[in-house]
Formats: sequence, structure tokens, C-alpha cells
Amino acid sequence: MSALPVPTWRKLPRWRGFNLLSLFTKGHKETYIESDFQWIAEWGFDFVRLPTDYRCWIADGDWRKFDEESLKLVDGAIALGRKNGVHTCLNMHRAPGYCVNPPEEPKSVWTDPEAQEVCALHWANFARRYKGIPNANLSFDLWNEPSKVDNPTYAKVARIMVEAIRKEDPERLIIADGNNYGNAPVPELVPLEVAQSTRGYQPFRLSHFRAGWGGDREGKWPVPTWPFDDNGKKIGRAELRDQMIAPWKKLEALGPGVHVGEFGAFNKTPHGVVLGWLEDSLINWKEAGWGFAMWEFRGSFGIMDSGRTDVAYEDFRGRKLDRALLELLRKY
Repeated sequence: MSALPVPTWRKLPRWRGFNLLSLFTKGHKETYIESDFQWIAEWGFDFVRLPTDYRCWIADGDWRKFDEESLKLVDGAIALGRKNGVHTCLNMHRAPGYCVNPPEEPKSVWTDPEAQEVCALHWANFARRYKGIPNANLSFDLWNEPSKVDNPTYAKVARIMVEAIRKEDPERLIIADGNNYGNAPVPELVPLEVAQSTRGYQPFRLSHFRAGWGGDREGKWPVPTWPFDDNGKKIGRAELRDQMIAPWKKLEALGPGVHVGEFGAFNKTPHGVVLGWLEDSLINWKEAGWGFAMWEFRGSFGIMDSGRTDVAYEDFRGRKLDRALLELLRKY
């Protein structure tokens, strides 16, 4: 096992890996599975992102109280990452005061001082808990896909979190997702010396075809093709590069490293379309020098147990493996 590269906010390694969802919501709370980390490393990947829900580790529904036994689930994931030579990025998908998914938090972290205080309390607790773990092994990703907030406000609230973390652990590597659901770079964050994370879901009507929560609730979107037909306008690799790479390259010139924190396609998008679209996306990211983390490893967007009807799955140690999708990811 080779040593993991040392990241800085200005220069992220070209990490490649997956999102693992064991603490994704309080209703989906389970121990992280060691075989996930083992197989990810075995296939040559070196990164996992953990989108988590703070409600999984609070005690008695009190967002100021921490449940030690539940926090040990996070400890376990970080330990598995270190054991298997995989960098772990801890993200609060639902943080005190914000989640991109319903239900909305009772108080908004963008406007409410108590929500800001409590969110900072959680990040400070993690910073204190994991102080001393090298940045090669662990990073923090503040919020998942901020939205409905302007850039100056986002940066103002992010500063509160960054200062809380660095008070406990001055050296911790911090990543911030782009605004507008992760898609828009945020130059206002540059003075905080944090890296930034973008997304790889465009065209959305391709990646979320027939995903009811993603907008296609009535199943009326046309079956996507690749290149994509956007009302008569062709979208291919070049158009993706213009839309999704160029704005972030301008941000990179200001200092921050960039990583693609999420991408993938729902299992109703035709498999051949997914492979063509994804290869063009991967080519663009490799040319840009960026790593990536697929949403997800196991599940309807992933390479394992994705529930497709148009794939001849390989039986891999008791799991249904989409070998073609795996090998495409390994290629880049």
C-alpha cells in the first residue's frame, strides 16, 4: 500500500473514490462496512466521502448533546480509511441549520445565530476529536450543496465554522462545496483558505431521469441520449467542459484546489447513455487535474447493487457488480 499524498487547500491530490452512506440520514444509520473500504482500495481508488446527518449522533434529540456511542461510528469509518489507505472526507449532509433535502431545519444556519453556534459546536467537536490525524487521511467538508444563500452570506457563515475548527486544530484541511447545489464556484471563500468541491450531475435530466425526488416526479422527461438533446441544442464533452470546467478553472487561478465531490446517474437512465456521458465527464476531469467521488458505492447510483434492469451484473463476493461502470472509473 503506497502512502497517501499530502493535500493542501491550494493543491488537492487527484483523489478518486466514492460516497459511503451509512450515516446519510437518521433513518439510515448503520456501521460502515470494512469490505467497502477494502474493495475500494483493491480496485485502485483512494478516497471516500462520508455524507452524514448530525441527528445520527445527538442524544435525546438535543442538537447540543452528543451521543458517544454514535460518534464511534464516525471514528470507525476514519479508522477503516487509515487501515486501508483511503482518504476520508467527513461531510455534514444534514448540518444543524441546513440540509439540501427535506425537511428543512427548524432554524437556518444562514440567518439564525443559534444554528450557527450549534453547527460550529459540532465542527469544533470533530476537530478536537480528530486532532493529530494527518490531512493525508482526513478532511472536513462543511456543508453539502449550499443553496438559497448568496455568496457573501455563505462566506460569512463559513468563516464561523472555519474559525471554530482551526481553534481546535489549526492544520485541518477544510473543503467547501460550491453554491447553487455545489455547481457554482465561490470566490468569496478564497480568503478562508479552503479547497472547494464541485458536482458532476449535468445534464440533470440525464443523471436524474425518472428520479422522483430529482424533479421527474411525473415521469415526463424524455429518455436521454448522449450527446444530450437539450431542446434542440446538443450537449457533449465540449459543452460540458465549457459549462462545468471553465468557471472552476477561473476559481483555481485564485488559489483553491478543486475536487468533484459527487456525480453519478440514477438507475433508470439507460446504461449505455450513462457510460458515454460519464466517459466524457471523466476525460474532462482528468484533463483538469481533478479527482472525483461517485455517488454512490452501493445503491441506485452506484457500481454495486444498483438495481438496473439493463445490466448483466457480475456476482462479486455476494454483491451484484456493474463491472463495465467500475472499469470505466478505473480507466480514469
